Amino acid sequence: MTSRTPSALPGRPCSIAAALQVVGEKWALLAVRELFYGNHRFDRIARNTGAPRDRLTARLRALEEAGVVERRAYSERPPRYEYHLTEAGRDLAPLTHALLSWGDRWLLPEPPVGMRHAPDGCEDHAYDPAWVCRECGREGRTADLRIEIHSPGWTREGPVEA
Repeated sequence: MTSRTPSALPGRPCSIAAALQVVGEKWALLAVRELFYGNHRFDRIARNTGAPRDRLTARLRALEEAGVVERRAYSERPPRYEYHLTEAGRDLAPLTHALLSWGDRWLLPEPPVGMRHAPDGCEDHAYDPAWVCRECGREGRTADLRIEIHSPGWTREGPVEA
C-alpha cells in the first residue's frame, strides 16, 4: 500500500485528501465498481465504464501501485491478466455503496441497480445499510458528531497563524 505523508498533500492534513489521491478520479471509482460487480477482465471493465482504454490502463496501474487492486494472470500465451480487489480495495465497499445510495436518492428517478443482502441464516432482502457506531451501537447522525483535530498547527477553522 502506497502511503503519503500529510505534508506531501496540499492544504489540510486529511485522510480524505489522501484517499482522493488514489480513488478520487471518476475512472478509478468506476473500475472499482466493476470489480465489485465481478467484472475482472480489462475489456469488460472498459466496456462497462465507458473509459478510454489508455486512461483506464493508467487508472488500473495506479490502483495496483496503491495496493487497491492486484493483477492475476489467466493466460500465458498471450499474457493476459484479470484485476481483483485487495483487502484495501474491498474496504471501499461502504464508499461505493454510499455513492450508489446518494445517486439513487438525489440524481436518478429510478435506481438502475439494486443491492440484495442474503447472509447465512437470513432471508434475502433489499440491502439498506446504516452507519452505526461500534462503541454504542447507535446510528451515526451528522448532528451527533464533533470534529477532533489531531494535526499539529491546525484547528477546525484552518492553519494556526504564527
